[in-house]
Amino acid sequence: MFGLMPYERRGNIGYYNPFKELEEFEKRLFSNQSITPQFRTDIRDTEKEYILEADLPGFDKEDISLSIENGYLTVSAEHKTNKEEKDEKGNYIRRERSYGSYSRCFDISGIDEDAISASFKNGVLELRLPKETEKKIAAKKIEIN
Repeated sequence: MFGLMPYERRGNIGYYNPFKELEEFEKRLFSNQSITPQFRTDIRDTEKEYILEADLPGFDKEDISLSIENGYLTVSAEHKTNKEEKDEKGNYIRRERSYGSYSRCFDISGIDEDAISASFKNGVLELRLPKETEKKIAAKKIEIN
């Protein structure tokens, strides 16, 4: 009977939870380690615009592309290193960062797409996303014919 009860790693005998393994599997499957790595962003809301700051260290301005399609802003960055360190036999001595690709989409509904501006300095991409101005509709009377 003792052999049928689960034994926890800490040496304590606990009650049996048949879904514990499924929960642990789900945590491993849907953890923050996504298939495509993402970069970290901060978004601030000011009165007239949103300011998006994205950390892209090690990238050059030429490595970053911004595109707008169907109301979504896509920020992509691709990093390729051509530097090769080889020994006498042509094998790499050390090569840790040869390629990296990042991409992220943002919903920009309510943003004036034509007035978006971007700057890149010290590994930080800053996007200024001006809010659309609300059109004030004047009250008017409609005549009945």
